[in-house]
Amino acid sequence: MRSWFDPFRWRAATLAVSVVLLLQGCGAGDSSPAEPSPLQAAIAPSSNTTTTSTADSTSRRLLEKPLAADRVISGPGELVSATLINTVAAADITAAVQGHDKMPSALPVYAVTSYRLTYVTQDGYGNDIVASGLVSVPVKEPGSPSPVLSYQHATIFKDAQAPSNNVVAAEPTVILASLGFIVLAADYVGFGASKAGQHPYLLSAPTAAAVTDLLTAARTWRHNASVIDNGQLFLVGYSEGGYATMAAHRALQATNSSHLRQLVSSIPGAGPYHVGVTLDMQLKRVRDENVLIAGLISPGFLRYLGSTIRNEVRRLIMRLVIPDDADVTFQSTFLDNFLADNDAAIERDSNVHDWKPEAPVRMFHGRDDQTVPYVASTRTLQAMQARGAGNTVTLTDCVATPASHLGCVAPYFSHALAQMAPWVRDL
Repeated sequence: MRSWFDPFRWRAATLAVSVVLLLQGCGAGDSSPAEPSPLQAAIAPSSNTTTTSTADSTSRRLLEKPLAADRVISGPGELVSATLINTVAAADITAAVQGHDKMPSALPVYAVTSYRLTYVTQDGYGNDIVASGLVSVPVKEPGSPSPVLSYQHATIFKDAQAPSNNVVAAEPTVILASLGFIVLAADYVGFGASKAGQHPYLLSAPTAAAVTDLLTAARTWRHNASVIDNGQLFLVGYSEGGYATMAAHRALQATNSSHLRQLVSSIPGAGPYHVGVTLDMQLKRVRDENVLIAGLISPGFLRYLGSTIRNEVRRLIMRLVIPDDADVTFQSTFLDNFLADNDAAIERDSNVHDWKPEAPVRMFHGRDDQTVPYVASTRTLQAMQARGAGNTVTLTDCVATPASHLGCVAPYFSHALAQMAPWVRDL
């Protein structure tokens, strides 16, 4: 089961491409996605954990009918419902952190109470949809303020892995909240309350909206629930979460969002911010390893493939990208743009690298990363500095050996905590 960004198992994909090109598109099968299985997620609390998971009838109806005819939806960012999930004891979180493969250096302080929020955002086609996300709150003395940390998760393929469906002591959301942060984590469209929709994979606008609209809905919830924040906001995430972090930061700035005034910094790790160069580098690996078909699958040539062949390549690659046991559907626009050699569409729909941030961006990446190539970060650094960002944006190298995608997960969290340390207050 892959829980980190793994967009292309390219060696296998190469075989699929080769067969399609050599057989001229023969053998196409049914490309319809499998019927999603019912949500099987269940939270199994320890003896020191209390759990509440039953929504009231209104929340249940809204989850089943996101845009019910009898409800007036005011637009993206509207809070629809809030449901208590559980409270995890500090002792349980401390036990979970011991030997933790992602955050081994964390030192939990507080118990954590978590809620599932549903809110209005937009899907990959620009339509309003009710999505869900998690808010995890440290159990402090009444009236104590906390900084807000928006955590963007990496690629997942099971609905049960979405943050609001997986609230256990070992999850980063709970661990980070136990340090003193109010943690927000969007499930993303296609998961949780919006599971019936497609996940807009590597599409910048809906990816950013899922994050920024949750920020707005969570602010409403904090006001209603008398949960006090201290006016600080941090954005963190690795892999697809790094991409979502960068996309959200850019969107906050582009819209002059009220949240931007609270943003202290964003700390994205190993994200494919330049989706075009990410896919080009992966395609180069295919060409280097397959000399006989290298010329047929070069950038600039893909658009000349016949529609039948290109559609079959797309279908086979998507089947390789998504595991057989996945129970969510991924929107394929990013891949369609690439197979059409449509650089303008990739720039418009996916890339998030070429802009000048006003708040600090502290990138992190490993040079040995074969999943999201290191060049995706270096191109981002170059583009931002060319626009005059200067030291507002930095890139820190992962020093793990090897500095691979998975090998740099734990160092990323250490990096993120270290970057926030000089600025953060009220933990």
